[in-house]
Amino acid sequence: MTSTSDPRDLRAQLETLTTEAFRPELSDIDRLPTLEIARLMNGEDATVPAAVAARLPQIAAAIDAVAERMARGGRLVYAGAGTAGRLGVLDASECPPTFSTDPSRVVGLIAGGPDAMVTSVEGAEDSGELAARDLDALDLTAHDTVVGVSASGRTPYAVGAVEHARAHGALTVGLSCNADSALAAAADHGIEIVVGPELLTGSTRLKAGTAQKLVLNMLSTITMIRLGKTYGNLMVDVRASNDKLRARSHRIVALATGATDGEIEDALAATDGEVKNAILTILAGVDGPSAALLLAESRGRLRVALEQAGD
Repeated sequence: MTSTSDPRDLRAQLETLTTEAFRPELSDIDRLPTLEIARLMNGEDATVPAAVAARLPQIAAAIDAVAERMARGGRLVYAGAGTAGRLGVLDASECPPTFSTDPSRVVGLIAGGPDAMVTSVEGAEDSGELAARDLDALDLTAHDTVVGVSASGRTPYAVGAVEHARAHGALTVGLSCNADSALAAAADHGIEIVVGPELLTGSTRLKAGTAQKLVLNMLSTITMIRLGKTYGNLMVDVRASNDKLRARSHRIVALATGATDGEIEDALAATDGEVKNAILTILAGVDGPSAALLLAESRGRLRVALEQAGD
């Protein structure tokens, strides 16, 4: 679906969108003191969590559906243009170090490809066909989930991604910041976070972008909790790839077990630095290979592995 709309039609469409609305009361904002502008902007940002809270039932339903697909081996794919696309790529890129997921399990697609992360790629967001090609390159399956992200809810790339994914049997989520959006209507799960007009007219990297980041954080984080990637609120699947994360791994094992530093170091050494395995060796009194086997049998769920070890 490549956009071929008359520019006048597009302008008319934009004028109906809450995210594009002009606020005359802010027309002299450039004349205000810096502190007053900062207060105004902070006040605007403070309204975003309430807008997200109003859609928590829809968000939770989408998360449960995503987790069910991912538990069967599916992937979570974000697709968007501009700020929305960048936020999807950001959320996807943070899953491997936080949850030790394979980079292919949570994927961010941005209209125009990697170059669009830092520069504008002309016309990319207007092409639904481009979204279809990007998804076809992933060999999309019915176990996968595609989340279209678009503040306006009309971006052809995001809408095209959802339509193409749904036609292939994948689960679809449409995340928008306008009510009655084409994106939400095209998806199995429509999530519309209506944050209202922006401080700067049409600058949806502001409140809309903040709302999108909050929801994407929920989608990935709570899905990973549902998949057993945490133990309580501890990131037990964290990948210790640098000194800070190695120190964090040690602290997580300490918080989970109450063991001494020496016991923790021995457990981490016996399990090649795997936090879950180290916790299991300490709490269940098993060796490294036994911990690995228990976790494999429990599909990586530490609580289940602990229960099995106690049987």
